[in-house]
Amino acid sequence: MDTLSRLIDLARPQASLDLRCLLTGGFDIDHAPMEAGIAPFHLVLGGACVVETAGGTQVALHAGDFMLFPRGAAHRVRDVGRVAAGAPLTLSHDGMLPLRRNDGRDVAHHHGASEAANEARANVEIVGNDGHAHNPPVGADLDLLCGRFVYAPGSSALLLNALPDPFHVSLGGVQTLGALQTVIALMRTEAEQRQPGALAIVTALSHALFAMALRVHGEQNASRSGVLALLADARLGASVQGMLSAPERAWTIAELGELAAMSRATYARHFNERAGMTVMDFLTQIRMTIACDLLRRTQRSAAEIGEAVGYQSEAAFGKAFQQSVGVTPGRYRRQLPESDQKTG
Repeated sequence: MDTLSRLIDLARPQASLDLRCLLTGGFDIDHAPMEAGIAPFHLVLGGACVVETAGGTQVALHAGDFMLFPRGAAHRVRDVGRVAAGAPLTLSHDGMLPLRRNDGRDVAHHHGASEAANEARANVEIVGNDGHAHNPPVGADLDLLCGRFVYAPGSSALLLNALPDPFHVSLGGVQTLGALQTVIALMRTEAEQRQPGALAIVTALSHALFAMALRVHGEQNASRSGVLALLADARLGASVQGMLSAPERAWTIAELGELAAMSRATYARHFNERAGMTVMDFLTQIRMTIACDLLRRTQRSAAEIGEAVGYQSEAAFGKAFQQSVGVTPGRYRRQLPESDQKTG
């Protein structure tokens, strides 16, 4: 398993789609802050909008743009031209994905269920930021998919804390266009038709969308420092993979440098430049991430888990865990939802 896939697997984000918005004219929708562990996202299927953060930053989103709020920050979605608001927002529940609109029509009231489904299922050509037209369904200026990722505490920190807030990626580029169109088309179809297995399929597709966004962001920001820039660095890849695959090993900087075909000093300097942290700090985060995952998925003792991630004593592991996660291993396990606690 490659390093990005492994980090996503450890974070174990559970995706859900909340609703689809077909909006026209003026609109201004506030999104309240979410509780810890919930990261809302927006994906523009067609048209455009502006997202305003609580800090006043304004970001224009176009077809193929994906925006995630890793720490659940409050934000607002509004129209591009600040047109005076028209009809009030309505929400229909007609057997498909909940549909929010502001064109003065209640879909379920004015149309039969099948006709409403066909209207919401209108094709959207997603061309992205290449200058070609990419229009939402007839009568709407914006076609927006809204959802959330619920992620595991502790084991998601290494990945999610590395993301800017908000996390904005344009997925409509030439290299990702084909894959993006396929993912979005399948997400929309499964969410609307709700056939057996639809939830599992939509969840898997949302994970694919998330992975695409992380990969593209890492590639587009390779000159910056951070975990995603580190993962995009081919020279350091073998050493990062080594830490992930053998966290119990008493790694030295020299040994990791050998995996990267660099001297100890060159490796340490290059790693720090790419990751924005020292080699040993990153190794500790890797170990704590895996420890959180083992505490959640297994009933192994703290001593056993500590040994599995490179600590020779339970006391040393407990101290490192509390410094990194903020609680002891035992308290971390007790605080987990029952659905997350496994046996084995």
